[in-house]
Amino acid sequence: MVLALVSVSMLSVAGSNTFAARKPKKYVVTSPDKELRVEITVGSSIGYTLYRYGKEVISPSRIALELGDGTILGNAEKRARLTKSTVRDTIKTLYYRQGSVIEYYNQIDLKFPKGFGLQFRAYDSGIAYRFYTTLKGDRNIISETAEFNFPSDYKCWMAFSNGKADNQFKTSFENTYTTVGPVSGMDGSKIAFTPTLFDIGNGVKLTITESDIESYPGMFLKADGQGVKGVFAPVPAKTEVTPKRGEEIVAEYSSIIAKVKGARTYPWRIMSIAASDKDILADNLVYLLGGDCKLVNTVWIKPGKVAWDWWNGWALTGVPFKAGINNETYKYFIDFAAANGIEYVILDEGWSPPKGQDIMTSIPEIDLENLVRYADSKNVGLIIWTVAYVLDKKLDEACKYYGGMGIKGMKVDFIDRDDQKAVDMVERIAAKAAEYHLIIDFHGMFKPAGLNRRYPNVLNCEGVFGEEQVKWEKDFVHPEYDVTFPYIRMMSGPVDYTQGAMRNATKENYRPIYLKPSSQGTRSHQVAAYIVFDSPLVMLCDSPSEYIKNRETTDFITSIPVVWDGSRVLDGKVGKNIVMLRCKGDSYYVGALGNLDEQDLSVNLSFLQRDKKYTATIYEDGINADKNAEDYSIRNINVTHDSGLQIHLMPGGGYSAIIKPAVEVTAK
Repeated sequence: MVLALVSVSMLSVAGSNTFAARKPKKYVVTSPDKELRVEITVGSSIGYTLYRYGKEVISPSRIALELGDGTILGNAEKRARLTKSTVRDTIKTLYYRQGSVIEYYNQIDLKFPKGFGLQFRAYDSGIAYRFYTTLKGDRNIISETAEFNFPSDYKCWMAFSNGKADNQFKTSFENTYTTVGPVSGMDGSKIAFTPTLFDIGNGVKLTITESDIESYPGMFLKADGQGVKGVFAPVPAKTEVTPKRGEEIVAEYSSIIAKVKGARTYPWRIMSIAASDKDILADNLVYLLGGDCKLVNTVWIKPGKVAWDWWNGWALTGVPFKAGINNETYKYFIDFAAANGIEYVILDEGWSPPKGQDIMTSIPEIDLENLVRYADSKNVGLIIWTVAYVLDKKLDEACKYYGGMGIKGMKVDFIDRDDQKAVDMVERIAAKAAEYHLIIDFHGMFKPAGLNRRYPNVLNCEGVFGEEQVKWEKDFVHPEYDVTFPYIRMMSGPVDYTQGAMRNATKENYRPIYLKPSSQGTRSHQVAAYIVFDSPLVMLCDSPSEYIKNRETTDFITSIPVVWDGSRVLDGKVGKNIVMLRCKGDSYYVGALGNLDEQDLSVNLSFLQRDKKYTATIYEDGINADKNAEDYSIRNINVTHDSGLQIHLMPGGGYSAIIKPAVEVTAK
């Protein structure tokens, strides 16, 4: 196998020229509120410097594209044609964390004689830049130089590839965050997937990520002294198919990172800045820069909750049939979903035989058409699982067949790459699925990075170290991760974390059990995750039998919406806690999660209307949840605009409040 990281050395060569003695031309763009300023220098090379209130956040950093003919777009550029613009608009969203977002930025567009240009946009929440080319014919991209040099040694949170050393580009994009301190302490031989978070001092946070990745590899980051630089997977030269599931893996890489049209735009490189931890998720740059929606008709797309089979191992109790991957089991799941207002049931791995690697077949125990008819009669939709490459081989045939049968969506798994070929496959699947009115849940998948805006039928993506890990991870501390990734991974879009465990364990009592898993942290932690995490298609991971036994909890979970009119973080600190506020109509939802520390938080309710009275239904850690993580309490209280919520979190704890206008009782 050719070493995957060969492209890293090529990337260094492409950006190895230093700023020459020739006086460069400077261009400046500032954010509308004047807080951020970007200086772009054009001379022997192109670079940029980012300032916040006049202080460097990003030191002079080079950017360039190297073409297959040896031309480096960004070297020896003598002049540029400058265009300035300001845009202010309100963008209506689909299935996002809020119903609409404000787009307000200043832009400069630098067009160069070599047939390329650069756009820099300055928003109040951050800056972004992208290349575009106006060349004729097709071109090869040898490398992209994307430097992010820091004026001091920032503390960082990095999630490294879980791929092997000889091919780090093969990764499921699931890992914990390494926070050993400054960037210089990070292992420079490893690549981290984005978004990546940095503490730049005084509580201010910098997030580096990207958006609008179309027919181009995703960007990894690699520690480089006191900064980081972009690393990109090369185009596969040779692939192989695994015998077990039919996954496509790269056996050999080429010497280029992309084959492109000469006239096109490239992904946005984003640097988001938040004044405090709670302000991080106020930024919407990834969604705003994700590209326009490509679907004409979206009314058929239906978010919702899913009764999921795989995590709980089809473990039904008290039924008169042998539970497993068969019609009787799935009819039970369908009955449970229908009785609880759950929109979907998923048929995960096993309904189709893996050996044949043919999505057009099912095992003898599954009569899919019969299940679809039964589900339709109960107003429940079915989602089927598939390996991405297996689906892609018969993409039109499969989407037409299953869409016509009445299947509502597909869970597409084991992509495990983000090279250009994999990115093209993902986009192709999203587009074809939409053609036949199929929703998509991508697994083994890179972050969405705007995909969910271009194709809103992509309701969810994994790319998160979620609940499935408790089935096998022994030493991992999940509650700490649960109050870390929302500040980082959720910047890029929704997450399929798959919460909802009804067996819950303290850190001392937890141990991984594959066929009878339990979560780390309290029952209330699991419930609050439905409010805190962005998931317009969200799983109930445990068995229907467990939810039936735990009726109070099930009723609370199923009463929580999956899409929102508005969202914001009320309080929080990365790795310690998070308090999320959501609103839907005239109701409000507060969810809080904590790490393994017992802690107290206070939230004021000034977001409520001043002249109204409200009732809050609270689901919180029980007094003995530190010993028995399944201990919880539900209570109702009256609240107003002037009230507050006192939140006590046990270790690994959680807290949820559903706040609705009080019902006025008129005396007769």
